[in-house]
Amino acid sequence: MNDMLRQDHPLVLATVLKALNDPTRLRIIRELINDEVGAERHCASFSGLSEVARATRSHHFKVLREAGLVSLVDRGNLLLARLRRDEIEKAYPGLLSILIRD
Repeated sequence: MNDMLRQDHPLVLATVLKALNDPTRLRIIRELINDEVGAERHCASFSGLSEVARATRSHHFKVLREAGLVSLVDRGNLLLARLRRDEIEKAYPGLLSILIRD
């Protein structure tokens, strides 16, 4: 069963930009952009995050979720992240393309 951890947050530009201002979070978003549409990834499967403390990983995903960029799904003992691609494109057309080019 797909249980969302919390309601999806709205996409507020200032919050989105603040979340993307961190290199680790930007790398997470870039990897999600490159994934198949609708793909869900284990939060420890991103480049450079496997050796990061669990609390630090959790913080980064909390910031991304609160910015409205990702949804987190609880699958038992796995926490999966999914890019809110459609919502982002609707609110800020072209943003994902810009992020992947840089």
